[in-house]
Amino acid sequence: MWGGGAARALTRALRRRRAAAALPGAAGDDHADLSFQTGLRSILQDCNRKRQLKSSGTLPVSLTEMKSNMFTVKRPFSTSHSSVDSKEMKKFQLLAHKWWDEEGEYAALHSMNDIRVPFIRDTLLSMSSNYHLGNPLSGIRILDVGCGGGLLSEPLGRLGASVTGIDPVEDNIRTADRHKSFDPVLAKRIQYKSSSLEEIVEESMETFDVIVASEVVEHVADLEMFIKCCSQVLKPDGSLFITTINKTQLSYVLGIVVAEKIMGIVPEGTHDWEKFVPPEELEHLLESNGFSVKTVSGMLYNPLSGSWSWTENTSLNYAVHAVKAGAPSHATDTPPETDTQQRSATAGTAGTAPEGPV
Repeated sequence: MWGGGAARALTRALRRRRAAAALPGAAGDDHADLSFQTGLRSILQDCNRKRQLKSSGTLPVSLTEMKSNMFTVKRPFSTSHSSVDSKEMKKFQLLAHKWWDEEGEYAALHSMNDIRVPFIRDTLLSMSSNYHLGNPLSGIRILDVGCGGGLLSEPLGRLGASVTGIDPVEDNIRTADRHKSFDPVLAKRIQYKSSSLEEIVEESMETFDVIVASEVVEHVADLEMFIKCCSQVLKPDGSLFITTINKTQLSYVLGIVVAEKIMGIVPEGTHDWEKFVPPEELEHLLESNGFSVKTVSGMLYNPLSGSWSWTENTSLNYAVHAVKAGAPSHATDTPPETDTQQRSATAGTAGTAPEGPV
């Protein structure tokens, strides 16, 4: 737990930064930056001291030490033979009725659609010359793992894809089913099922062209089993899209302390820093299970505007596109920030959710 003094220091720094932005000249900006950095440094020092007192592991005191320790300690292997974490299910059970509140707890996920939907769409279009005007993803079978209330399933369905959304929380599926029922087109293109990934493996071997696991892998109990199951239900040469959070000191400060405890962007307790996944670890697991990693791109959330953007820095959020081996290679991926005129005209903005303010 972080100290109240450190939190107040950061809050004061944020106030000074906003106030200094209104002052003329560079002096105000310099003072604001110094105050902000001091607040962050205070939080880091406080967090390190408290974590070092715990016998069950510590937050590394430096990024260098963190990187050196990253792969020396293996993730605990689940003895339940399931990637589902019952504690995580309980957290999301409480919020199952709030998925479609664009100004509520899932506002950041609503606005994430503005970049993750075009990323999926454009990458898939770059791998195929056959697509339909107005329905560019027609004929593509997509599995949305951990679909929640259907925030990503619906825009993919509007782009013409046949989507299967699975989630172990039954109330999430009820919410998703109820929301899609308002659109007759989506009701035909999307089906939801209350299930874990492991439970559909036997009936769905090499069934799907695409698997999407967005903001999911940081919540699973057994990441290696999860990736293996993805490989089993994906067709050869199928695409796997993952978005998640890196395991760095910065992601702890901004993703846990600031986002959950100070600004309330997401409910407190939503994330466990110990389960965050470094891109290097994720790439290793993917390659060990027959995937070729094509793209790793950083994602940045602006809490003031409630919007996401692509960045080269992967120290916070990032997206991965990987292709399962087994078929001839395709053209290289389109960079996330590139959205050609042709594809924009083809797919338009029908697949993106409205941006939710925070």
